[in-house]
Amino acid sequence: MRLGIVVPCYNEEAVLAETAKRLIELLNRMIEKGKISPDSMVYFVNDGSKDRTWEIIEAQSAASKLIGGINLSRNQGHQHALLGGLFTAKGDALVSIDADLQDDVNVIEEMVDRYHEGCDIVYGVRKQRETDTRFKKLTAEGFYKLMLWMGVDIVYNHADYRLMSRRAVEELKGYKEVNLFLRGIVPLLGFKTANVYYDRAERFAGESKYPLKKMLAFAWNGITSFSTVPLKLITILGFIIFLTTLMATGWVFLVWAVLDSAIPGWASTVLPIFFFGGVQILSIGVIGEYLGKVYSETKARPRFIIERVLEHDDSPPARTRKSAEANHKSREKTNEHHR
Repeated sequence: MRLGIVVPCYNEEAVLAETAKRLIELLNRMIEKGKISPDSMVYFVNDGSKDRTWEIIEAQSAASKLIGGINLSRNQGHQHALLGGLFTAKGDALVSIDADLQDDVNVIEEMVDRYHEGCDIVYGVRKQRETDTRFKKLTAEGFYKLMLWMGVDIVYNHADYRLMSRRAVEELKGYKEVNLFLRGIVPLLGFKTANVYYDRAERFAGESKYPLKKMLAFAWNGITSFSTVPLKLITILGFIIFLTTLMATGWVFLVWAVLDSAIPGWASTVLPIFFFGGVQILSIGVIGEYLGKVYSETKARPRFIIERVLEHDDSPPARTRKSAEANHKSREKTNEHHR
């Protein structure tokens, strides 16, 4: 099988050479074992970097036939860069992994083994978060639990480290969302899946491209892209406000009738203004967020624009539909054997 490894990059000049080195070693090792074909390749996707990232990609591609490059016309964001790489890279199966080397690249070999056993999607799942700060660990795990509570089909402690077969990638093209959250979209594809587990390491070099502000924006995008629970919560909030208003009315009446200590006009003026004003602003904000997403989707602008692709053309011709079907039947036989 031909393997493609897609690596989104944004200002990764400090770590890129080491990432290329480790991935080349991995590919050569799997080629020697006969698990993948010699025309397998790593595709570094330059997401509008402002440093020397693209220059390094060009140099690495010139030095090794196992390295390719995809240069986007401008910065599109991690999810769009990843999607652009998946839709452009060649291979019977594609692995997506970040460039910072926090994800264990050696797990890719285990992913390929699961692919040969008949799995179309293999998720890389973190065993633990010892390298994360206490705050990041709590917020990240809280996010996954919140998404699951809201009914979103998401793999717990899985980011964007996964293997997808060619047919899974082709089906992914049918999802046209502009507001991308691939961690929620990929599980919707179905197909046979498996999990492989690994220990997450510290970033090899450089700085994180996901500060707190971006992490919160990413989490909010995931929630509002896959769940209508926030809209339902507004309805529940309205009902709670109704009950609270009834109780507050009874309390004000009690103070006026029994205690005789009420300040004339205070309760009827101040409480409703602050209470209902805050609730209305909150509700309008949540509804506005959903309307904004509808606005973005209806414009249907391109999710990424590719400026240049570096690829070595000495690989065998692409498989025909007939040979692809034969390959799929062979994998089905393997499934029956394992069952």
